[in-house]
Amino acid sequence: MPYNEALTAGAVVDALAARPDVAVVSLCHHDTPSGTLNPVDEIGAVVRAAGKIFIVDSVSAFGGVKVLPEDCGADIFITGPNKCLGCPPGLSLLHVSDRGWAKIAANPDAPKDSILSIADWRQAHLAGQGFPFTPSVSEINALDAALDVYLTEGEEAVWARHALTAKACRAGIIAAGMRLWPAREEIASPTCTAVATPEGVDEAALRALIRARYGVMLSSGRGETLGRLTRIGHMGPTAKPTYALVAVAAMAGGMRAMGVKGIDPGAGVAAALSVIDAAGETVLSPGAIVV
Repeated sequence: MPYNEALTAGAVVDALAARPDVAVVSLCHHDTPSGTLNPVDEIGAVVRAAGKIFIVDSVSAFGGVKVLPEDCGADIFITGPNKCLGCPPGLSLLHVSDRGWAKIAANPDAPKDSILSIADWRQAHLAGQGFPFTPSVSEINALDAALDVYLTEGEEAVWARHALTAKACRAGIIAAGMRLWPAREEIASPTCTAVATPEGVDEAALRALIRARYGVMLSSGRGETLGRLTRIGHMGPTAKPTYALVAVAAMAGGMRAMGVKGIDPGAGVAAALSVIDAAGETVLSPGAIVV
């Protein structure tokens, strides 16, 4: 499958039909290096119907889009609170279903007495139960604070804020004369916008120029997409429409400075503003941007 496409439930049906021996299906919900979002609920329904264990990596999507372990039928669901929840790095969040626990318990080779052992953590959240290893106290307190912020704003509002930021960014990128990496906008992630690198442009040099000239730090692709795209993150504190304006202006300015023809930063910023203005005050970002 091309790296600018999303997986489909039909493709999973075909794959399982071709390999009935498969017992576990794993899915990367948001493929960050390509800025695409896979339909996790649809794929989860297919996996559950086939009676397979379903593992979901939603590290850079959970908290920024509507996705819940129960809705997608995940037996193991993994996310990183340092992404859309805006926590410091250092923790992982893990959901395990009853089927998942049964699978672990039935595996004699499952790690025990190890930092890698999921089983050792099963009771760690209960009052009176000790952590199996030294707890990351500072990070846990930060997570507690981040969840308070998330729940106070309201999950629907958080998801809408991420979606608006990404929508404004995509509109600005296109209007400025650049191209999105995802093959179709409907599979573009609300938490990361991937911009295709024009032919003849050194992507690493482009990011370096943007950081030096505008003070904006962007990310590269990974593996198959390295050098072929530039990533703009919309996660947690940066999932605010104002940051879309900054990203569009910086990307367009950088492209133009690299000699790319047909780039219009003004048109890009105007298009992004139009999307934000159309939303009015229906999506409010918590707090103010201090300049």
